[in-house]
Amino acid sequence: MKTLLFTLLAAASLMAASPEVEAYMQQLQAQASEPFDAKRGEAIFTSEHVGKKGEKIACTTCHSVNLADSGKNINTGKVIDPLSPKANPVRLTDVKEVKKWLRRNFKDVYNREGTAQEQGDVLTYINNN
Repeated sequence: MKTLLFTLLAAASLMAASPEVEAYMQQLQAQASEPFDAKRGEAIFTSEHVGKKGEKIACTTCHSVNLADSGKNINTGKVIDPLSPKANPVRLTDVKEVKKWLRRNFKDVYNREGTAQEQGDVLTYINNN
């Protein structure tokens, strides 16, 4: 029963992602200690840390709090398209891009790569918004 519930919850959280990104999230889930959780992902996404440049930063610093809104890179001034797949259908469609930006952004904010658990939680949060 627990496995069926987890499968249904995981499937619901992946509805906007491409099949390739869904498969990647399943790989992450196999490495994670708990089912992915959008609330944990939101906490990771919104919490401030001393970033790689020594200043307080959060994912929301560049991406905004509302994932349906555009953001702006604080270093380059470049506009960042909305993260929400509901507002920007190309989000969560290319595994190579997802991996690249997760790696870069975790390093920018956390000074390290995110764990499989953290990445999956953040992707679940983004996918649900």
